[in-house]
Amino acid sequence: MNRFFRQKGFRPILVLCTVLLLVSVLLTACRQASSHEAQDIGSDKQISKTSFFLNTVVTITLYGTEEESLIEECFRLCDEYEKKLSRTLEGSEINALNRRARDTASEETLDLIETGLSYCVLSDGAFDITIGSCSSLWDFTAEAPSVPEPELLKEALTHVGYEKLSLSKNQVLFSDDQTMIDLGAIAKGYIADRLKDFLVENQVTSATIDLGGNILCVGDKPDGSAFRIGIRQPFGDQGSPMLVVPVSGWSVVTSGIYERYFEEDGTLYHHILNPSTGYPCENNLLSVTILSEHSVDGDALSTTCFSLGLSDGMALIDSLDEIYAVFVTDDYNIHYSEGLTDRFAISEPYSR
Repeated sequence: MNRFFRQKGFRPILVLCTVLLLVSVLLTACRQASSHEAQDIGSDKQISKTSFFLNTVVTITLYGTEEESLIEECFRLCDEYEKKLSRTLEGSEINALNRRARDTASEETLDLIETGLSYCVLSDGAFDITIGSCSSLWDFTAEAPSVPEPELLKEALTHVGYEKLSLSKNQVLFSDDQTMIDLGAIAKGYIADRLKDFLVENQVTSATIDLGGNILCVGDKPDGSAFRIGIRQPFGDQGSPMLVVPVSGWSVVTSGIYERYFEEDGTLYHHILNPSTGYPCENNLLSVTILSEHSVDGDALSTTCFSLGLSDGMALIDSLDEIYAVFVTDDYNIHYSEGLTDRFAISEPYSR
């Protein structure tokens, strides 16, 4: 499962294998399993099913086949990975590691932790999978969410720091007994990649995998053209994307402030936390979308670049091979990474 992720002008960084409800497949109007997809695709054989895993809606759509068992196996894999990678699911590997109920993990969990640590290093801590002690204090899905007590956050922050986490063979080691792992910013991308591996191994040549808006395509549409992926306008209607990107076999992942948030005393609090403060990132970004071959990279980098901000985030993306980004700032201006508009024929179907 090992592969190398090469930076321009830098030594290779190992990546062993990326919120969130933000990108939609244009043909399915984001997170909806619908016959519109089959009508637009023009395939006689197709099947699309939706279920709920990973605290999000999961939709798998296959073209050129009606093998429902393939989708059922994808859902089974989602369940299996959730039981390994969820921070909140009692009995999961990550949950048990955080409670120190175990100190070993499966190969998949170790792979993803190591991948996460590589992004912690790449971003110099702007992305940090040990944010768990802070993220556990925020509940953006609560009926009445609220800002955690400052003293609780201040104390929790002392346990954040990827240097406090290490791997030794199949063991997960913590130098701080209260450090907690949170893979929420990277797990969906990893799982999407594993679902694609399974489908390809079973001769599926055309499909879309939608994990709550985290989109990964298998091949092209049956007619040989690219899938058209819509990138939602921040705080806009999901059915009216601000950008449409033609994608063949690639991943499109967005992190933004407009899906999981609440307002308190006139301030908007969103779910993308700054590992340096424990509070939501404060910059002029509304969203970051990453286009990449592997969804795990897009998942991690969308959060990383949001945390870094426009200037540093764009510099990071421009240093990486075959990774592209779209940044949307709070004035609704769109910023493209180097080479993106040459690589993809992006269109803007709706005015900003």
